[in-house]
Amino acid sequence: AAAGYDVIAAVNGTEALKAAATQAPDVILLDLGLPDMDGKDVIAALRSWSKVPIVVLSARDREAEKIAALDLGADDYVNKPFGIGELMARLRTALRHASQAAGEADKVVSGDLVIDIAAHAVSRAGNAIKLTPKEFELLAILARNAERVVTHRQILTAVWGPAHTEDLQYLRVFIGQLRQKLKGDAGRPEIIQTEAGIGYRLVTGAE
Repeated sequence: AAAGYDVIAAVNGTEALKAAATQAPDVILLDLGLPDMDGKDVIAALRSWSKVPIVVLSARDREAEKIAALDLGADDYVNKPFGIGELMARLRTALRHASQAAGEADKVVSGDLVIDIAAHAVSRAGNAIKLTPKEFELLAILARNAERVVTHRQILTAVWGPAHTEDLQYLRVFIGQLRQKLKGDAGRPEIIQTEAGIGYRLVTGAE
């Protein structure tokens, strides 16, 4: 066991798929640089039959690789080299998200900000924040994936449809409007964080 986890090691993609099928892990940590197959093919194969959380390891400068992995269904990524604390935090987030998804969490809380997805309502310190329908849809996809990065393509497809997957400037404008409306006290960290070149992550302050 490592840091409270029982670890099943696989030296290549073929072994990883076999282990995932026979041993039903709670979370998969996948290095995209595999000796026998493309790590993205492993994600695609897993997603054809499993919803197990997948956290990928990737080099810091491989943006396109990370985006492809996330679009294929990976839950998050960790840049190499990484600290063990960061890795453990990402694994905990992936596991928590999986358990919430089973019961579809309808409310996300970050400090005094409450996002009630089921009620289509947002408030800060009890005061309602008025959002347009599109702004709420955008916030809802980030809130449902709280603490995880959501790619530009995933957001644009979910909110505006598959014909708009390249409309990055449009997305930036809406994110800017959302940030303005959700802004808390000065000095409070931005709730919607930019993952440069990849997408956005809604942070709640929970690990």
